[in-house]
Amino acid sequence: MKVVYHDIFRLVYDYDPAAAKGRIDCIIDELHGAYEFIEPDPAQEADLLLVHQPGHIEYVKGNDTLYRVALFAAGGAIKAAELAYRGEPAFALVRPPGHHAGRNSCWGFCWFNNIAIAIEKLRRRGAVNKVLIVDIDLHFGDGTDNIYEDAPEVSYYHLYGMDGFRQCLSVYTDCDLVAVSAGFDMHVKDWGFILRTEDYKTIGKLIAGHARKFCGGKFFAVLEGGYNHQVLGKSVKALLEGFDAGR
Repeated sequence: MKVVYHDIFRLVYDYDPAAAKGRIDCIIDELHGAYEFIEPDPAQEADLLLVHQPGHIEYVKGNDTLYRVALFAAGGAIKAAELAYRGEPAFALVRPPGHHAGRNSCWGFCWFNNIAIAIEKLRRRGAVNKVLIVDIDLHFGDGTDNIYEDAPEVSYYHLYGMDGFRQCLSVYTDCDLVAVSAGFDMHVKDWGFILRTEDYKTIGKLIAGHARKFCGGKFFAVLEGGYNHQVLGKSVKALLEGFDAGR
């Protein structure tokens, strides 16, 4: 399991909870020394255009600092996806998040849809075709869902509890790659009051086991939400431990 990260993600680029000071640090504190960190390159505008309309990109460019950080976030997701395609599971420790960003719109602290950009980068060059996106964030990833509403090769599933999650994995068995929108705000001490820290380890095991059974272990995850710094890092580590345990 590799962690894709760049120090630019420490910048406070906005005033929303995803950009809060210390949010990335609390995760690094838990993962440092346990996983290999790999630095990404920024995404190119051509990568953004795989998913987003030119007008939306120009809108984000209006905030230079935000745009620079967002390019690296998309680039981090691309790097994680490329590692996964080569059979090396990866976690993109990036921000801003992305699953609320559509082709020509954004909200919910998201600007570019990192996970969709990464998936399209692989799909357009023929590296993968059928992709399962599993979203474990508290909030439905409307941006991701809308981007792929007319693409039957890409299936988007939002977690609605552990039983539903197991049912999802039992249905989606035909894929070349599994991508995880890894939000942690469903935690009992975050906004969702639903999942415990140990539940993320179980989720990680299930996802990794599914990927190794049906698509040669090709899976990656990208950070989305999660705002309680006291539990966020521990939840991320639990998910990654589950990924490793699901061999």
